[in-house]
Amino acid sequence: MKQSSNPALGRKKLKQALEAYSFLIPNLILFLSCSIYPVLWALKYVFYQYGGYGTGTPRFVGLENLARVFRDKVYWESIVHTFTYGFGKILIIIPLAFFLAFLLNTHKRGHGAVQSIIFLPTIMSSAVMGLVFYLLFNAYNGEINQYLMKAHIISQPINWLGKDHAMTTLIITAVWGGLGNYMVYFIAGIQQVSTDAIESARIDGANRLQTIWYIMIPMLGPILKIILMLAITSAFNDITNVMVLTEGGPNNATMVASLYSYQYFFPISAAQATVPQYGYGAALSVVTACIAGIVTVFYLKLSKKLDDIY
Repeated sequence: MKQSSNPALGRKKLKQALEAYSFLIPNLILFLSCSIYPVLWALKYVFYQYGGYGTGTPRFVGLENLARVFRDKVYWESIVHTFTYGFGKILIIIPLAFFLAFLLNTHKRGHGAVQSIIFLPTIMSSAVMGLVFYLLFNAYNGEINQYLMKAHIISQPINWLGKDHAMTTLIITAVWGGLGNYMVYFIAGIQQVSTDAIESARIDGANRLQTIWYIMIPMLGPILKIILMLAITSAFNDITNVMVLTEGGPNNATMVASLYSYQYFFPISAAQATVPQYGYGAALSVVTACIAGIVTVFYLKLSKKLDDIY
């Protein structure tokens, strides 16, 4: 004989479920409206020529926008600049963040204040940070040139935002802005490293450098993978610093893929088209996302093989 259901118990479960969903629904709405919908919108307009509201109805053009992307020399140069910017940033910021984290973890006195100072640029507005560095690296009256000339390191001002040095300036700005964030990750990882393993290595005669290389860094593998993933993905999304400092110039020497796509949605200078090209901008964004996805998959497979080796 079946047991009769308990109406009170059923109502209680329903109430609990409604309470849980009441917390999830607002986040779900934001996720759908701010993440999923824009992606679907971009995928749709890849196949249309459209200049935005007030410019007429979208005109279906098939694969014309995608074909234009593969013929666009400036775009593929921007991809090269994106990789140059990303790898340049990684090669500097990862070792430097680890070095600072190791020092702060070794020398406890005053490490909280120093850590806060280094982390401060991370919470600063990217636009403000870019403007500050624009003033510092100004070729005519920038503080960097003035200090270098007073120290007799250079005899005449350097055009830091010119074609020869603009990418270096962008990388320096990115390192300064993101160093504190990666340093905090490394500090968290170092604090989880087994002190017994380090002490055993020292007893066996390993010096400090050998202990770091053969014990500490391998044990930091999981957190290092996260840090590298964040650094790689941020290289494809970093747009504010480039926009404020160089606008992709001079002569597209610092044009990165994200900014190149952005300018077709929101033209940022008189030299560009005054009418947005949403269809072509969407095509650029989709191709860039695919390239970023390929790089991410390649990195994940490489990191998995390294895990299998070690």
